[in-house]
Amino acid sequence: MAALGKIRSKGGILVAAIGLALFAFLAEEAFRSCNGIKSETRQQIGEILGEKISVQDYQKLIDEYQSAIKFTMQRDNFTEDELNQVKDQVWQQLVNNRVLEADAKKVGLTVTEQELSNVLNDGTNPMLAQTPFVNQQTGRFDINALQQFLDGYNKAKASNSPQLEQMQTIYDYWLFVEKNLRTQLLGQKYQALLASCVLSNKAEAKMAFKDNNEESDIQLASLAYSTIKDADVKVTDEDLKAKYEELKPAFRQNTETRDIKFVDYQIKASASDRNAIVKDMNELQKQLATATDPSLVISKSGSMIPYLGLPVSSKAYQQYPDIASKIDSLAVGTTGVTENKQDNTLNIIRVMSKAQLPDSVQFRQIQVAANTPEEAHAKADSIQKALAGGADFVAIAKRYGQTGEKVWFTGQQYEAAPSMSEDNRTYIEALLNGEVNAIQNVALTQGNIILQVVDKKAMKTKTTAAIIKKLIDFSKATRSDAYNKFSEFVAKSTTAADLEKNASKYGYHVQSLNDVSTSEHYVAGVHGTRDALKWLFDAKQGDVSPLYECGDNDHLMVIVLSAIHPKGYRSWDDPQVKEILKREVIKDKKAEKLMAKLKGVNSIAAAQAKGAKVSTVSQITFAAPAFVQATGSAEPALSGAVAATAAGKFSKNPVKGNAGVYVFQVVKKALRAGSKYNEAMAMQQAAQQNMQFLSNFMQDLILKANVVDNRYLFF
Repeated sequence: MAALGKIRSKGGILVAAIGLALFAFLAEEAFRSCNGIKSETRQQIGEILGEKISVQDYQKLIDEYQSAIKFTMQRDNFTEDELNQVKDQVWQQLVNNRVLEADAKKVGLTVTEQELSNVLNDGTNPMLAQTPFVNQQTGRFDINALQQFLDGYNKAKASNSPQLEQMQTIYDYWLFVEKNLRTQLLGQKYQALLASCVLSNKAEAKMAFKDNNEESDIQLASLAYSTIKDADVKVTDEDLKAKYEELKPAFRQNTETRDIKFVDYQIKASASDRNAIVKDMNELQKQLATATDPSLVISKSGSMIPYLGLPVSSKAYQQYPDIASKIDSLAVGTTGVTENKQDNTLNIIRVMSKAQLPDSVQFRQIQVAANTPEEAHAKADSIQKALAGGADFVAIAKRYGQTGEKVWFTGQQYEAAPSMSEDNRTYIEALLNGEVNAIQNVALTQGNIILQVVDKKAMKTKTTAAIIKKLIDFSKATRSDAYNKFSEFVAKSTTAADLEKNASKYGYHVQSLNDVSTSEHYVAGVHGTRDALKWLFDAKQGDVSPLYECGDNDHLMVIVLSAIHPKGYRSWDDPQVKEILKREVIKDKKAEKLMAKLKGVNSIAAAQAKGAKVSTVSQITFAAPAFVQATGSAEPALSGAVAATAAGKFSKNPVKGNAGVYVFQVVKKALRAGSKYNEAMAMQQAAQQNMQFLSNFMQDLILKANVVDNRYLFF
């Protein structure tokens, strides 16, 4: 009771304490929730039709696409620019697919399993020709080969076979192809639905035939806009505003863009840097010319091109056009030190040997492993003797848990390798030099391989060469001096005005770049500027960026955000818009003056008397804009006016064109020689032409999908 009384006496304090504890609990949960939302937001790379796209989902698609390219092109590495292209293609495909699927769903369009099966059974879809399931004899996709592979894959997966890893790559590629086939089929069905909404009739077909085939020859009198000086035309803000309302749809932008001013300084080698590199290369040239093992010299030199010690085709050097263009013509021996100004390098080439070798080799093999290399060698010897005695290759391969199937090996699979081990070199030499149908016992560090070359194709010149390619690069001292100077310049340039004023003092040049968007990978085309791009779209107008070290560690950059253009319509007084409007208004006012000058003119001679240039223009059709030599411009309006004027008649009114004002006399009008009306063909062509008007349907759907692209924050 005493305790209860004590609690009652402290009731108010307890209520307050419980309230505070409850508030703290709720606040903590709210804080956790907010952090969770923020964390989730930070992982969102964009938005399509209101659906958030996570960076993980996007990265998964990139990985799928890269794996598919690696599989089909037999490549392991991509340049930075190639990776950016992959990212853009994946994003565009993702946007297209989401938008198409959503719109197709509204009208009940789907792709059934039967429809996919029909495509596979038909086997003519171009995507299928890029799969490993192509019959080598017919050159067509073979669904039986696919089914056999899928059965084999499922069995290998169930038994956890050693071959599963190799089969998994092919299986993943097939899933990629199948997914894209479904998307393609859905797009075709959607387009077919649109096509059924567009009708053509006999009257339209006949008009289209006439528009394409009725030709007119005319006498033309031209008054070019250039005959009036721009300075003689007065343009007011009211004129610009009126023209803006007329052309407003042309000034719509679908994403936010920003204008910048920037200084980009590229660090280059000094004279002393260059002299030091030339001296070093001359010494390397002497060493390479006499080296027993060129790999040691190449490794020490820091060459941009690795030494494989294998014969390769000129394609292996496609990344270095200067080497690729002359490697086949060089004789065995060592060149001097030569400069290539295009990539700013010094080069030495030692040709070790040349040979005519296959670029494609078909082979089969049996890998022989054991507890020790000696056991592997002994086992391999017995297999080789058995095969020499007439044993079946495939049967022996299966005895060792392998298929012994025939596969192709191409130059592309090794020529772009960044390095080459001694075992790989031995193995590839055996493939390239092995006699067809002969059994080779290739001894490697970890065991032996029984190898049989069964076919060779695409014989070409291949060269074994050791190449030293070195950049004429700047020294640490040169970079340090450049950095200190640029850093001082940036420190003194805290405003846009300061930057403009100080740039010339320090010997720098201020550049301008308009309409930078978040979809770009670099600022001003300079690599390594993602941080600068992120700053740019978080900055306020007039802000000056910090100093950015970018490029290949050879660029220094500072940026000023000079203008922000939000999504929507540009205003009439935007400098870029204003310039366009001014040109159009000047053209309109010049046209008014010239049309007034030609008013009432009813003959070519009368127009010539007014100062017009007279010329003959032949074979004008309604379907194609006439080109006027006198004004140097294509003139669609002139083509339309000529088509509407009968033979022998003079134009009713002066025609306002892109580059001048025109009057004309139709001299002749007739169907093109050899043209003959085919109603069925004309209707088909008219239908195709109508479909062109619907060809932008996907872009229209994307515009309405409110796509948000924040990839620049992650990639």
